[in-house]
Amino acid sequence: MNFYFEASKVLERLDAKQGSIKGLLSTLPAKNRTRTAALVIETLKYKAILSDVITASKLLTEEKKITSLNLALVLVHDVLLSGGIQAGDGPVKQAVLRHKTRLRSELQRIKVKRGVKSVQELAHPGDERAARIPRYVRVNTLLWTTDEAIRYYQKEGFQMSDPFSSENSFSRDQHVPDLLLFNPNRQFHNDVHYKTGKIILQDKASCFSAVVLAPPSNEHAVVIDATAAPGNKTSHLSARMGGKGKLYAFERDKRRFSTLKTMLAKASCKNVEAINIDFLNVDPSDPRYANATHILLDPSCSGSGIVNRLDHLLESEHEEDEERVERLNKLATFQLKIIKHAMKFPRVRRIVYSTCSIHAIENEGVVCEVLRSEEASRRNFKLAPPEEVLPSWHRRGLPDELETPGGNDRPTSYIFLHLDQQSMLRHLSAVH
Repeated sequence: MNFYFEASKVLERLDAKQGSIKGLLSTLPAKNRTRTAALVIETLKYKAILSDVITASKLLTEEKKITSLNLALVLVHDVLLSGGIQAGDGPVKQAVLRHKTRLRSELQRIKVKRGVKSVQELAHPGDERAARIPRYVRVNTLLWTTDEAIRYYQKEGFQMSDPFSSENSFSRDQHVPDLLLFNPNRQFHNDVHYKTGKIILQDKASCFSAVVLAPPSNEHAVVIDATAAPGNKTSHLSARMGGKGKLYAFERDKRRFSTLKTMLAKASCKNVEAINIDFLNVDPSDPRYANATHILLDPSCSGSGIVNRLDHLLESEHEEDEERVERLNKLATFQLKIIKHAMKFPRVRRIVYSTCSIHAIENEGVVCEVLRSEEASRRNFKLAPPEEVLPSWHRRGLPDELETPGGNDRPTSYIFLHLDQQSMLRHLSAVH
């Protein structure tokens, strides 16, 4: 039964907007992660229908052992749509089974009302945009080279060509040198190189952060990843550093910190020291961190720009405008605070700020505000020119949201949008 409680907790955290589906599933214990993830995803596909069935059957009002809607959702899913509740007899299971006939009756009533013949027709429709996103695979250059990876997959029967031309086609990304693009239907979870950390499933937008930060690769390098979990960007930074120098990876959440350590060990990131504290509580003058010259900031954000194979399941969740504005303002306040804190490190030369948000308040708004701050003025921070930040990437900002502090005629924010993925990633690359 613990399996169902774990799945219901993930749904609770999704309701509280504490992360993406993929991100929250990655924090599950490895032992039951696959099983729990499958239940969460399938429950989300039928959440609207299952909720109606539960309400009509009066399950929650009549059975006090069922303590939350999300627990009811995962249990009723298995009763109606799977092979039954996979747990020993107990009060919670029996509470649901007492309503089994009524639950089935309500489900059948909904099918008739909607004019469908199968339950599958009631599922949440897939996001068509996801089918246009390649399967991105980052080569972990700490363990082998990109050329070695290409040769390996060619020997396995893959051909270098447009990844959408066939399921055995792949190509090399034009902006991220260690990134390969495969057909979106291709799966890698059983690939031996995925299991051993030689390849990492990481979307292109996520890869931009390390590429733009361009950390030094020498034994004296000191770099900080301020909000590191689950560790994809951290492991990429480590690889870009060639495993040299010191990379401090901060993560305040204990569960996500555990996920981070697992990821770093799997990727053989030997130059990384993971630290379970809030970056905002780190003293910039601490001798361990004061020599940091490059800092990556990827703080909590609305996640509104993410388009992947899972999070479309949450798009039917409505939020009142007033609630949304309040939430975005709180996020922007936090984002501004963390950038200002990074600027206090005495030797920092470059800061990259990234979000996966489409809201200007989290992007241009934060960038413009930080450029007007005392911290930026004191250390003479400014935006890096386009020719220094992905020069071949031509989409740069929302003109109506940009300002020109200090009479500077240049746009005050650079925005990088991968059109194939339709996932937003916005950077402030501040160079001192």
